[in-house]
Amino acid sequence: MMAAAMMNMPDRFVPRFALLMMLLASLALPSFAAEKLIALTFDDGPRPYVLFGVKQPGAASAAASSATQGLLDVLERNGVKATFFYMGWRLTPKTWGETVHETNIGVTCLEAAHEVLRRGHEIENHTYSHVNLRLAERKKGEAWVLADVERGAQAVQSVTGSKPLYLRPPDWELTDDARRDLEARGFHILTISSQLPLALRDVNSLDYLCTGKGVGCPRPSLAQSVLKTIEQREKKGVTTHVLVFHELTTTTAQMPALIAALKAKGYRFVTVTEYRKLVKQ
Repeated sequence: MMAAAMMNMPDRFVPRFALLMMLLASLALPSFAAEKLIALTFDDGPRPYVLFGVKQPGAASAAASSATQGLLDVLERNGVKATFFYMGWRLTPKTWGETVHETNIGVTCLEAAHEVLRRGHEIENHTYSHVNLRLAERKKGEAWVLADVERGAQAVQSVTGSKPLYLRPPDWELTDDARRDLEARGFHILTISSQLPLALRDVNSLDYLCTGKGVGCPRPSLAQSVLKTIEQREKKGVTTHVLVFHELTTTTAQMPALIAALKAKGYRFVTVTEYRKLVKQ
C-alpha cells in the first residue's frame, strides 16, 4: 500500500512521505531505553541479619567472610541503588523476623527498613501476608486479596511517607480480575508474563534454590547463571533487565562478582521507578 501511494505522488513529496511513514511505524512499536540498564531488586525482606550481616564468633574485627557481609554495605561499596519489595507484616513494631530461620542481631525489621531508605534505596510492596494471591482468592475471595495488597502498601507508606507504586505479587501469582482491579487502584504490577515485551518482564534469578543444601542452585554459580540469562536476552536485542533476588546471605555473597561483571559490560544500575521511566511500553 505504501509503495502504491508513493508511485502516485509527485517525486518531490516521496522523501517526506517515506519519513512520515517511518515515524508512524516507530510510534506503533514498544519504546525501550537506548542505554544498558539493570534494576536490581530484592524480595521478602526486610531481614536485618542479611542487610547488616552477622559477625562470626571469634572474629577479630567486623570484617567477616563473604557469606556474612551485609547486603547494604555491598551495595554501598559498589555505588548501587536497589529496590526492595517488602512484606507488610515485617514492618510492624518489635518484629525482627522468623524465629526459626533467622538470626536476631538486635535490629528490628522496621529499623532495618528505615536504614534501607536512608541509604537511598527504594522500597515497594510485596503484599502484607506474603501468600499466594491466586490461591487466597479462591479460598477467601478477591476482596481479601485487594485488602492484603492495600495493607502492605500502608505498611510501606508508614516507612517511606508515600504510597508505593509498584507491586510484585508473591511468586507472581495473581488472577486477571485482581490484576485489573489493582491496576485501577494505581498499582503497577511486576510480572514474568510472556504477554509483555522481554524488557518489561522480571528476570527470575532462582537464588532461593541456593539456600540450605543448594539443591537446584544454578551452576557453576548464581552470578554466572544470571549473566548467561542476560547474554541470551542481549542476543534478542534486549539490554534492559529487572533482576529478581531475595534477601539471602547466599545471594549477598554473589553480589560483588555479579555487579562487577555487569558494570564491565557497560550496565548502569537504577531503581525500578527510574527503570520504568526510561523503559517505556
